Amino acid sequence: MTERLTWKEIQEKYPDQWVGLVDIKWKNDSNIESAVVKYTDKTKDELLIMQIENKIFSCYTTPDHVFQLGIMGY
Repeated sequence: MTERLTWKEIQEKYPDQWVGLVDIKWKNDSNIESAVVKYTDKTKDELLIMQIENKIFSCYTTPDHVFQLGIMGY
């Protein structure tokens, strides 16, 4: 997976799932403009470990369907 997608395209292509993103372009400090989806087959915990190691940024594609307490920076 090396295609750059907008955040809306990512949400449409991978609905209601955790994704691991790389090469992120930010609109501002908290909104993704576009990114490359690297992982769609990992659990939330696996993605969190990779995020802590600064390998990817993980997020849920439909934020209204999941409650998160805080977020870790990329």
